[in-house]
Amino acid sequence: MKVLKFGGTSVGSAQNIKRVIDILQKEALTSPIVCVVSAIGGITDKLLQAGELAKQKNEEYLTVFDTIKSIHFKAIEELAPNAESILTDVEAKFNDLKQLLNGIYLINELSPKTSDKLVSFGELLSSFIIAKTMEKMGINAVLKNSQELIITNSNFTKAEVNYEVTNKNITDYFNKANQQITILPGFVSKSQLGETTTLGRGGSDFTAAIIAAALTVEQLEIWTDVSGMYTTNPKLVKQAYPIANLSYQEAMELSHFGAKVLYPPTVQPVLDLAIPIHIKNTLQPEATGTIISNQNNGSNLTVKGISHIDNVALLTLEGSGMVGIPGFSKRLFETIANEKINIIFITQASSEHSICFGIDESNAEQAEQAINSTFENEISLHKINPITVEKGLSIIALIGDNMKSHQGISGKLFSTLGKNNINVRAIAQGASEKNISAVINASDVKKALNSVHERFFEVNTKQLNVFITGIGNVGEKLIDQIQQQHSFLKKNLKLDVKIVGMANSRKMIFNPKGIDLNNWAAQFHHADPSSIEGFYQKVIELNLRNSIFVDITANHDVSKVYENYLKQSVAVVACNKIACSGSYAEYKNLQDLSLKYNAPFLYETNVGAGLPIINTLNNLVASGDKVISIQAVLSGSLNFVFNNFSDKKNFHDTVKQAQFEGYTEPDPRIDLSGIDVARKILILARENGVPMEIEDIVNESFLTKANLESDSVDDFYETLIADEAHFQKLYASAKANNCQLKYVAEYKNGKAKVGLQEVPEGHPFYNLKGKDNIVMFYTQRYPEQPLIVKGAGAGADVTASGLFADIIRIGNK
Repeated sequence: MKVLKFGGTSVGSAQNIKRVIDILQKEALTSPIVCVVSAIGGITDKLLQAGELAKQKNEEYLTVFDTIKSIHFKAIEELAPNAESILTDVEAKFNDLKQLLNGIYLINELSPKTSDKLVSFGELLSSFIIAKTMEKMGINAVLKNSQELIITNSNFTKAEVNYEVTNKNITDYFNKANQQITILPGFVSKSQLGETTTLGRGGSDFTAAIIAAALTVEQLEIWTDVSGMYTTNPKLVKQAYPIANLSYQEAMELSHFGAKVLYPPTVQPVLDLAIPIHIKNTLQPEATGTIISNQNNGSNLTVKGISHIDNVALLTLEGSGMVGIPGFSKRLFETIANEKINIIFITQASSEHSICFGIDESNAEQAEQAINSTFENEISLHKINPITVEKGLSIIALIGDNMKSHQGISGKLFSTLGKNNINVRAIAQGASEKNISAVINASDVKKALNSVHERFFEVNTKQLNVFITGIGNVGEKLIDQIQQQHSFLKKNLKLDVKIVGMANSRKMIFNPKGIDLNNWAAQFHHADPSSIEGFYQKVIELNLRNSIFVDITANHDVSKVYENYLKQSVAVVACNKIACSGSYAEYKNLQDLSLKYNAPFLYETNVGAGLPIINTLNNLVASGDKVISIQAVLSGSLNFVFNNFSDKKNFHDTVKQAQFEGYTEPDPRIDLSGIDVARKILILARENGVPMEIEDIVNESFLTKANLESDSVDDFYETLIADEAHFQKLYASAKANNCQLKYVAEYKNGKAKVGLQEVPEGHPFYNLKGKDNIVMFYTQRYPEQPLIVKGAGAGADVTASGLFADIIRIGNK
């Protein structure tokens, strides 16, 4: 014999009831079936609502009554058309219900006894309709009223079962029953005096468990609208999946912390007899579901699930007068118990200076008043402080029987939360080590569940949520590269890179699920106006795990926001070199914030576009090598200019070509003045540990005074034409000396300079072509033959690849 229980959603419509009947027919092919059903979904709440309105003399109770009636009659019409006998009997039951509501209205009272009688209509009606529909279909099914089997005391709304009488009633009835399917209403029972009682929250599960235990069946099946118990809430974490096997203890822990599929106290009868519970999905009956038992079933998972409770208030009692004084805990928890408030979380400092506990937020004020009253004397004597109450909190819990035998679980949990800027308000872990709980802000729940689920369940796949500001030429290339490499990264590096925010100077778009990169440009047509602060606020509002802000601008104001992102544990990847080449104090502040908030701050493209120059220098320093000097050509723009300039091509046209091909900034003065190269060598000096300022760098400009003092870009180009002789002279001198003109940056002994140099044949810089950069590191380990990094140092593709590399580096951290 099998016992199956179907919840409210499973019988919530005629279509679902038909599914239930199909399942019962298939199950009945192999053994007799006992089917326990809940009220149609939402009906119990509507019955209580109608009763409360009637009690308040509000005639709207009749409207709610009509809604309840309409729902049931609609189901009958769809299940058993023209079934007059069913309609007549149900009409009679609704007449009884209306009389009861009218009575509540007249006497202005809704006692627990009357409430039980009122809500019992839900299960009595659903079971009657289902059983009679099956009879009409010719199925061998019989309705049996659970009230004739389950006998309780008179503790209305949560009656206690008399198991001796109940078990005898159940075994006597089913020993004589010969029908293939028995339909029972869940939740309802009767007292020894014959009064209608109910079994409390989860009562239909309780009914099924009582029947299953009394008949010692092989398995109890609980059918609901989900395919078992999930690794975490699938509404908040789309990657969540059903857990195949759970122990009773694991299931109870998950259920306590918010998994609504199962209410632990109701399954105690089958737990005592070690009867397995199989949770299945009425809407997907072929799904495997979850089996809850004492068997390990070969599962070696350390963590089985992550659950959470919302609407938590954290109360803290503390004071020096508590230390070493027995009885504080007893008085505190007695006070809470007397107020009939359930405690869901407790932690106490070993110093005995404070006790912290969590309760439902709706009970916070009641608890606060009661505790302050109990400890009024101690508070007045300043031995303890008035109770402090914090609201807007949630609890997340990591659960698994095997956690106790594995080191580092807590470390993984809290490091994951910390990396994502999720503040933990309190921690609790039982001695059994089957549950690690943390109190966090309610606003962080979704991010916390996704982060922790990713860490423990998603085959080490890590989702990176990228926000890009500055969608120009480089930005477009970066988007293309991310789209092109998405599958490769996911398969080979276990990184799922999603662009969730983009902004240009005018508009910005966001999609927390990831912007469609096939038509991202079209989405800007209907986007919100862009602003630096607005973009930042949206990033913080979305509060996504593993967030990375990418700056592909040359905007001073954007660079000023980096510290705000880092303080929120949002990683920063910068193409913009203003932040790292501003004042040393600002540079150092960003480095410190990055360490403090565990938020990477990477800016490889500040120096050599896609070349690993900063990373190479950092590795040298970190490994204990000492940099003696640096010689470098760090401007792909200037290298392009001087590689193409000659006595056959004037300087003006060469610079124009460089700008047209994207090798210079829109204002080429930034490149040609040498300030850009000065900023780059400054950054390298700082990465080498030298607290240098931009003013400390000697800039030997090759431009004329007129060039430097030009008022606009157009004016600048005019001065280049006027001063062509100056540039031809520079070229002629280099040619006469068999040298190449290169704009060189040098660092040595804590000093740095930049300027145009005539590089002789045979020097590593001499044959540097096109837009290439080159850096030579002379160190204690490389004193004579330097460590050289060489390659393309300008261009949208290589700059984008440098940014992409920094993003991947963060993902691999």
